[in-house]
Amino acid sequence: MIKNNLYLRALKGETVERPPVWMMRQAGRYLPEFQEIKKKYDFFTRCQTPELAAEITVQPIRRYGMDAAILFSDILVIPQAMNIEVEMKNGVGPWLPNPIRSLQDVEKAIVPDIDETLGYVMDAIKLTKEMLNDEIPLIGFAGSPWTILCYCIQGQGSKNFDKAKEFCFTQPLAAHALLQKITDTTIAYLKKKVAAGVNAVQVFDSWGGMLSPVDYQEFSWQYINQIIEALKDDAPVIAFGKGCWFALEEMAQSNASALGVDWTITPEWARKLTGGNITLQGNFDPTRLFSSPAEIKKQVTAMIDAFGKDKYIVNLGHGILPNIGLENAGAFIEAVKEYGN
Repeated sequence: MIKNNLYLRALKGETVERPPVWMMRQAGRYLPEFQEIKKKYDFFTRCQTPELAAEITVQPIRRYGMDAAILFSDILVIPQAMNIEVEMKNGVGPWLPNPIRSLQDVEKAIVPDIDETLGYVMDAIKLTKEMLNDEIPLIGFAGSPWTILCYCIQGQGSKNFDKAKEFCFTQPLAAHALLQKITDTTIAYLKKKVAAGVNAVQVFDSWGGMLSPVDYQEFSWQYINQIIEALKDDAPVIAFGKGCWFALEEMAQSNASALGVDWTITPEWARKLTGGNITLQGNFDPTRLFSSPAEIKKQVTAMIDAFGKDKYIVNLGHGILPNIGLENAGAFIEAVKEYGN
C-alpha cells in the first residue's frame, strides 16, 4: 500500500484534505544534484542506465517531498525503439539524422518488442519503486503519437512543426500509418510500465496546440484516445495537451482519469468546459516561478481556490524551467502543503 496516496485519490475524484502536488520535469535540470550527474553522463546514457534514471527520479522527492514521482526518461525513447535514430545534440536538443519523409520511410519503422528495446526503462521503474519504498506513487509517461510524429518528420524541435504538418496534409495515408505504429508501440510500452510498477501514466501532447481543432481530432486526439482505452483498466491515465484547451470538452468525455491544462485558460473556464466531473491538473505558468517566493505562494493559493481542492492536482502548465531558483520551486510545493492550514 502506498503511504501517501493523495495523488491517486485525487485521480479517483475522492474528497481530500488538500490537493496533491508534483511538477512536470521535476526530475532534472533545475537541481544542482542533477547537474552533477549531467556532467558525467550524456543524455541517453542517463535515460538508459537504470541506476541513474532511478536516482534522478528520487532527487526532487528527497529535496521537496512532492506527492508523486515521475520516472526520469524521455518521450523519444519510443522512436529509438521503432528503429528511428534519435540523438540529443548540445545546443540543439533532439536531433534525428534521417527524418521520415515518405511512406517508404514509414514502412521501415517497426513496432518493436518492448522487452528487447526498452527493458532498461522497466529496470529503472523497479529500482525506483525500491527507492521510493511505497511512500508515494510513481508516474510513467509517453509522448502523444502526434508529438512523436512531429519530431520524426521535422527531425528536430521547431516553433511551428511546418514539415510535420505538411507531411500530414500532403501524405495523409503515410501519416496515419506512422501514427498507428507509434500508438501501437506506446500502448505496449505503457502496459509494460504498469506491469513493472508505475501507479499512473501520463500522455504528453506537447505539440497538440500546433493543430487546428479539426486537424487535432484527426491527427492527435483519436490516437491519444486509443491509448486511454487500452490502458484504462490497467492504471489511471492523465492526458495533457499543451495549447489544446479547445479540445477539453471532448477530452472530458473520454475514459481519462484526469486532464492536464496549461496556463492559457482560467481554472473556472477549464472546469466549465470539462463539466466539473473530471480531475484537472495544472496550470501554473512555469515562468511565474521567477516571482518572489511570497508572490508564488499567494498565486498558488489563489489557483487552488479557483480550481477547488477536490478533483484537482496542483502542477505547472508545462515543465519547470532550468534556471528556476531552488527556493522558488520550494515555495510552489510548500504553498500546496500549507493549503487550508
